[in-house]
Amino acid sequence: MKIENFTIDQNSPVFIIAELSANHNGSIETAIETVKAAKRAGANCIKLQTFTADTITLDSKNDDFKITQGTLWDGQYLHDLYKSTHLPWEWHEKIMEVAKEEGLICFSSPFDPTSVEFLETLQVPAYKIASFEITDIPLIELVASKGKPVIISTGIANEEDIELALEACYRMGNRDIALLKCTSSYPAPIDEANMCMVKDLAERFNVISGLSDHTMGSTVPIVATVLGAKIIEKHFILDRSIGGADASFSMNEAEFTAMVKAIREAESAIGVVDYTLTEKQLKGKEFCRSLYVVENIKKGDLITKTNVRSIRPGFGMHPKHYHEVLGKKASKDLHRGNPLTNNDYIL
Repeated sequence: MKIENFTIDQNSPVFIIAELSANHNGSIETAIETVKAAKRAGANCIKLQTFTADTITLDSKNDDFKITQGTLWDGQYLHDLYKSTHLPWEWHEKIMEVAKEEGLICFSSPFDPTSVEFLETLQVPAYKIASFEITDIPLIELVASKGKPVIISTGIANEEDIELALEACYRMGNRDIALLKCTSSYPAPIDEANMCMVKDLAERFNVISGLSDHTMGSTVPIVATVLGAKIIEKHFILDRSIGGADASFSMNEAEFTAMVKAIREAESAIGVVDYTLTEKQLKGKEFCRSLYVVENIKKGDLITKTNVRSIRPGFGMHPKHYHEVLGKKASKDLHRGNPLTNNDYIL
């Protein structure tokens, strides 16, 4: 998968996405400053969400439209929540321009066909399907038909939901797909993270896998990195004190910076499978055990357990020869503290 100039594969660095979501808090100035802060924090990408209240739901006060699922937003009606949190479409172009100036990739999650067509006019380089949209097969087909990379969150998906979403992409001739493990709770309990799914998603569905994270802190993204995640998305906010629908589970600049540093260190720590030793490791072998004379031995005397031992440092014979040299005669006088060599005894 390639999104603009960033290639995502098994050998690439993790692609780190800062999710703006509702953290603009109704101000384009805040949105722009958030983009700049995401760049300072080390993100590779700033992601938007493209919807209006009317494209995502109905303005209805029926009970079906009232949030009562034990979330941060309980008691609100869907239309009211989305009206207060949506990113005005007229802001998108300016935000994307700033992102480009900052050297950040920018794309969005569309939530209906009109938002897809609008994002096409802005020439977005990729699309993200949000967790709750994974069952919207017509939307996924439309997104996939644009021939761009598609990243799909799986927060509320069972295996069949994932298969249906992938099949929708494949029908459109698009196999440039990534799946993100996600727990759709806000914030998400760390004991429900199930990071073993990152590896399983990649292997089971033969795709790039990653994480869309709503837990608090950096632990889950670091674990995901170690388990093979190549994309990590985290909600990002300038300052939680500004409030907003997503503020409580979003990372500020200092926290995001620390997370990026930890992810990059985790990547370095993973390394590659390689049994050859570095120069430093070879030098360290000097501290290994080897065979040393621990009591003076006269020429012709036998080498025994009391006068030769396996000790540190490692300048003598390998300890694997210990039983071979026991009972051999010394070929010359051997002195306490000298390493034992092949020339010190008679075969």
